[in-house]
Amino acid sequence: MAEHAMTVEVVHAGAAGQILRRVELAAGSTVMQAIEASGIIEMLPHGVLDPHRLGIFARKVAPDQLVHDGDRIEIYRPLLLDPMEARRQRAR
Repeated sequence: MAEHAMTVEVVHAGAAGQILRRVELAAGSTVMQAIEASGIIEMLPHGVLDPHRLGIFARKVAPDQLVHDGDRIEIYRPLLLDPMEARRQRAR
């Protein structure tokens, strides 16, 4: 049985701008395999890729999650300020 190719997007939105890469993968590929195939890791600052801050269409996923054709894999950056603290500062 021949493996089917699928296309996914890998994206990271940093303070300096957005990095978006499209990559073709074999069926049965995982989130981490897609990130590695995109080459986006080399473009990110050291330490930005945390396996606990990955998502597909704004839904948190594990690095070993299987991807589907058309998925948008998102690499989230760490929060600079706790959302509750930001609200407190705005309220003052």
